[in-house]
Amino acid sequence: MSCKLLLSAVGRRRLHKGFAVCGKAFLSSGSPKVCIVGSGPAGFYTAQHLLKAHQNVQVDVYERLPVPFGLVRFGVAPDHPEVKSYGAEGNRSVGVPGEDLPGVYSAKDFVGWYNGLPSCQELRPDLSCETAVILGQGNVALDVARILLSPLDALKKTDITQPALEALAQSRVCRVLIVGRRGPMQVASTIKELREMVNLPGTRPEMVAADFDGVAEALKDLPRPRKRLTELMLKTALEMPTEKEQERRKKASRIWGFRFFRSPVEILAEPGCNRVAGVRLAVNKLEGSGEKAQAVLTGEVEDVPCGLVISSIGYRSLPIDPTVPFDSRRAIVPNSMGRVHNAAGLYCSGWLKTGPTGVIATTMNSSFDTARSLLEDVESGKLDVSSAKPGSHMISSLLEKRGVKPVTFSDWEKIDDLETRRGEVSGKPREKILTVAAMLKVAQT
Repeated sequence: MSCKLLLSAVGRRRLHKGFAVCGKAFLSSGSPKVCIVGSGPAGFYTAQHLLKAHQNVQVDVYERLPVPFGLVRFGVAPDHPEVKSYGAEGNRSVGVPGEDLPGVYSAKDFVGWYNGLPSCQELRPDLSCETAVILGQGNVALDVARILLSPLDALKKTDITQPALEALAQSRVCRVLIVGRRGPMQVASTIKELREMVNLPGTRPEMVAADFDGVAEALKDLPRPRKRLTELMLKTALEMPTEKEQERRKKASRIWGFRFFRSPVEILAEPGCNRVAGVRLAVNKLEGSGEKAQAVLTGEVEDVPCGLVISSIGYRSLPIDPTVPFDSRRAIVPNSMGRVHNAAGLYCSGWLKTGPTGVIATTMNSSFDTARSLLEDVESGKLDVSSAKPGSHMISSLLEKRGVKPVTFSDWEKIDDLETRRGEVSGKPREKILTVAAMLKVAQT
C-alpha cells in the first residue's frame, strides 16, 4: 500500500484540479494504481478511503501548485486552525452593472488574498472605507466579515499572511453588512460561525427588527439545527441583552449585521470617479416557506453607501477538458455516485462532483462514496483492469521531456519547514511563502 504526492511545477501544461480519479491505471498484478488530480480535501479523502479499503492499492496525487491541501490551506479562515486538516476555481458572477468596479471583490479572491494563494497576492484590496457590504450569508461570508472586524491581536496568532495583517492594521472598515435575498430561516451559515460573530470582541450586532416578523411563531416547525440557528439570530436581534452584554456592546467600536430580503441590482460608482460608492438593493418578499421559499421582487429599491463590496454567492467549477463531460448550468461534471457519465474509468469527487455545498465533513463523506464506487466497479468487473498500465512512470517521463521538474512531497516538506520556522519567529503557526517562484526556490535547494 503506497501513496505518492507529486506537486506540479506551475508554468507548463496545467494540471486541472477537480479531484478526477482515473481508475484505468490498474496493473494486472493485483496492485491497483489510481491517479488523483488535485490535493485538496476531496483528493486526500478519496485517497484515504482507497488506501484503507485495498491493501495493495497505489495512489498518485497530482497538484498544479508546489504546495498541497487546496482549500484547507487557501480557503479555510486562518482563525479556524481546527478545520485545517478544487474544487471550484471560478466565481459565480453577481450579474449586475458595476460589478467590475474597483473595490468589488469575490470572496474567493479575498479569502485567497489573506490566506496566501499566489494568484491572489496582487489583489491589494482598498480597506480605507468605513462600510463594507458582503453579498451572501453563508459561512464564507461570515468568515470574511469576521476577518475584517477581528481584533488585530487575535489575527497575529494565526497563519494569516503578513501583507494581509498589515493591510488590516490600517483598515478603516468598522461596519460590515451581510446581505441575503431571503430571510432569517433561509440563511446559509451554521450556528458555530454565527456564534463567533455574536461574540466577536469589540463588535456589536445591528439588525432590522422587522426582518424577523413571524419568525418566532415558525420555530416549532423547524428542524433542530435550523431551529437553534434561528433562535440565536432572534435572541441577538430582538432580546434585551444582559447587563454585562450591554456594557460590552456599548464599548464596541465596530458593527456587523444581517440584511435580509435584499438582492443586488447595481454596484454604484462615485460621481466622476471609477470606484465603488454603494450598492443598490432590490427589496424582496418570500413566496413559500422553509428551504424552498423563493425571493420575489417587490419593485422597491434602496441604496446602501459603502466603499467595499465582497461577493460571496458561491464558487463555480470550470470545465476540465473538452473530452470530459461538463454541465455548464450546474457547473459540475455529470456523475452518478462519482462515476462520470459516458467516461468509463473516470471518477470525480469534491465540488466538481456536487457543486460548492456543505462543509469539509460533507466533502469527506462524498469522497468516500466516490472511492467506494471505484472499488465496486473493480470487484464487479465493470472496470477493466486486465491490461497493465504504466501509471506514474509515463507521467514522469512526460514531465521530463517537457523540462518540468516536479515538486515531490519531500520537497514540500522543505517549504513546510521553512514556513513553520518563519512563523515561530513572530508567534504564528506558520508564515506562508506567497509566490510560486519562491516556493520552487525553497523546494529545489
